[in-house]
Amino acid sequence: MNLSTSARPTRTLGGFSLIELMIVIAIVGLLASIATPSYVGYLARGKRAEAKQALLENALFLESYYTTRGFYSTAKGNNTAPTLPVTQVPRSGTANYTLSASVSNTGYSLTATAVNSMASDACGNFTLNQTGTQGVSGSLGVAACWNR
Repeated sequence: MNLSTSARPTRTLGGFSLIELMIVIAIVGLLASIATPSYVGYLARGKRAEAKQALLENALFLESYYTTRGFYSTAKGNNTAPTLPVTQVPRSGTANYTLSASVSNTGYSLTATAVNSMASDACGNFTLNQTGTQGVSGSLGVAACWNR
């Protein structure tokens, strides 16, 4: 009996070995661990930009109000702010920032208070007054938070 003619060559089956699969999972995990913090940072920067835009929109409203009346409050000597056009960011849904104003006859201070997902943000709360002075309550500082 001739073994070479009766024996069939073994056929290899296609697929992945367990080691190959574990290497792929490790690579995907490493890429995810690098990309996730960067993505979260971009989301926070977008939310901050939206809050700053809302503060500027409210400041424009108060300046227009002052131009037509000669004072920032609802009545001379009242120190009650008129109704702001933007009171939360985003305007609908779950707020990331709530906006408020403190006014007098001759000035105002607008504040965007970080809430919910932004409550622990490094920039903290944003402020803006009638002279255009910008401020933050967080540890990053004005330049890092307002100029991005």
